[in-house]
Amino acid sequence: MQDLLELEGFATVLRCGSLTGAARCLGLPKSTLSRRLSQLEARLGQPLLHRQGNRLQATEAGLLLERYGRQILRLAEQSRQAMDDLREEVSGELVVRAHNSCARGWFPRALESFLDAYPGLRIRFHTETRPPAPGEGQGEIWLWQGRDPECGLRHEVLCHWPCGLYASPDYLSRQEAPEHPEDLLAHDWVDWLCEAGEGVVLRNATEGEYSFQPPPSRFMVDNQTLQLDAITRGVGIGMLPVRFAEGYQQAHPGRLQSVLPDWQLASRPVGLLYSFGRQPKKVTALLAHIRSSLPED
Repeated sequence: MQDLLELEGFATVLRCGSLTGAARCLGLPKSTLSRRLSQLEARLGQPLLHRQGNRLQATEAGLLLERYGRQILRLAEQSRQAMDDLREEVSGELVVRAHNSCARGWFPRALESFLDAYPGLRIRFHTETRPPAPGEGQGEIWLWQGRDPECGLRHEVLCHWPCGLYASPDYLSRQEAPEHPEDLLAHDWVDWLCEAGEGVVLRNATEGEYSFQPPPSRFMVDNQTLQLDAITRGVGIGMLPVRFAEGYQQAHPGRLQSVLPDWQLASRPVGLLYSFGRQPKKVTALLAHIRSSLPED
């Protein structure tokens, strides 16, 4: 264990460039960190650091140790995580990622209430605009909006978000409001992650389906809030989840208006992505908590 502490101290000094910064980062007295480095150099029989200007840099031996030391520390962390899993305790660390359109509201509150129930657990929460690539995301939990990305993770659909077309009243006062999907071709389009690239299908109870290929968007964003902002500024018409749009309309009356409300768009699935096979207890516990925390509406 002492060797690992010395390696961690050495790696932190290289990252920070100074004993003072590394000691602060590790929460150690500077004298303790200096002693660990001296012990490491004495054990290896050669200097690992030299000063260049105001920074500490690795010697040739230090560079070699740093490369192998990273692997050792990573393996040590993985073994610690494996021991946590073996004890079947809800403790240790979990990596959770969410589509950025799902990063506010009920989901972070669900994570916070889970942490309240399990004081020994830590969660690293990231927001994403792209799904995991094949082979990525193993051991993590993702909350994803959209169809199955077929990335090698299990896709469990939790719900579907109905979607609609929206524009600002200011935009519709400058442009004649569409009365039929074919009128949309005369309007500017605010696209989100090129979502409309494959075309949009609208359904009407009496007229059936209408396939619409939006014009190329001159303003594309990778964040749904930014898309909403662009729509309310009058940039054009765009697709939004109905619940998302209605929440904005309640908070900001008169700034967003439904377009072609009698025509329905396909709903967007919202679901979980996680590894196949047996999961550690901390993963199964969080998955169960997320399912039970999903709002009824």
